[in-house]
Amino acid sequence: MNLDQYLPVLLFILVGIGVGIIPQVLGYILGPNRPDPAKNSPYECGFEAFENARMKFDVRYYLIAILFILFDLEIAFLFPWAVALHEVGMTGFVAVVIFLTVLVVGFAYEWKKGALDWE
Repeated sequence: MNLDQYLPVLLFILVGIGVGIIPQVLGYILGPNRPDPAKNSPYECGFEAFENARMKFDVRYYLIAILFILFDLEIAFLFPWAVALHEVGMTGFVAVVIFLTVLVVGFAYEWKKGALDWE
């Protein structure tokens, strides 16, 4: 068995580990370490922790997060279409117009129902 074939894989693994670990070690060694109560306090969802860690969150927080992910992913589908606009022609353009129409109607529905209102 010839080990020369595995040298690029080994180098790739070593460089990956180095890129992942060396900056963390340098930051730990060279970075300032001045803890205070504000830095050590837990930060959750933009408000101060005033109860125990097992408190229930409002469902609207999860709804906003899910809607953000949903619309963000749908918008991400537009990038391949924009890159291949010349190849897809008018059929692809009409398909994206229909896609955006459904997206806008869904967004308007969520807005009308008040799902995007925090208070």
